[in-house]
Amino acid sequence: MDGIYEQYFETVYGYLYTLTGGNPDAAEELTQETFYRATKKISEFRGDSKLSTWLCQIAKFSYYQSIDKKKRLKEVPLDDTFEAVSPSSTENKIEEAEAKVNVYKAISALGSPMKDVVLLRLTGDLSFKEIGDILNKSENWARVNFYRAKQILGKELEHNE
Repeated sequence: MDGIYEQYFETVYGYLYTLTGGNPDAAEELTQETFYRATKKISEFRGDSKLSTWLCQIAKFSYYQSIDKKKRLKEVPLDDTFEAVSPSSTENKIEEAEAKVNVYKAISALGSPMKDVVLLRLTGDLSFKEIGDILNKSENWARVNFYRAKQILGKELEHNE
């Protein structure tokens, strides 16, 4: 398992770094969790896919579990609750938040391959080649899926306005 860790650490960490929006601490923690889970489940690896793909699937599962856990434990700091805010800045913040929610809802509705490509490209600043490598596809495949996703998102967001 040490050899697997050394060989695939950067791939898994890079993937999680992208999913976490560039948070190195969260990516590191989730990478450790991924390899811990992989160690426990290595006997279940059937070899139907590349080992890197299997590890990235475990990483994605770990990431989504951490998101669910954070949603359940989310707390609002008291200091922020009583902060004085002007009505216009509050309106702008609400509009920005609604726009973000709409974009992420549209991205979430894309489905797994396109959603993964968009998130890796936009939040991780990864090249299409890197995205293709992570998802075990070609660079061209990543480009085409990103382009198609942009078309779908544009129509969806235009429809919602």
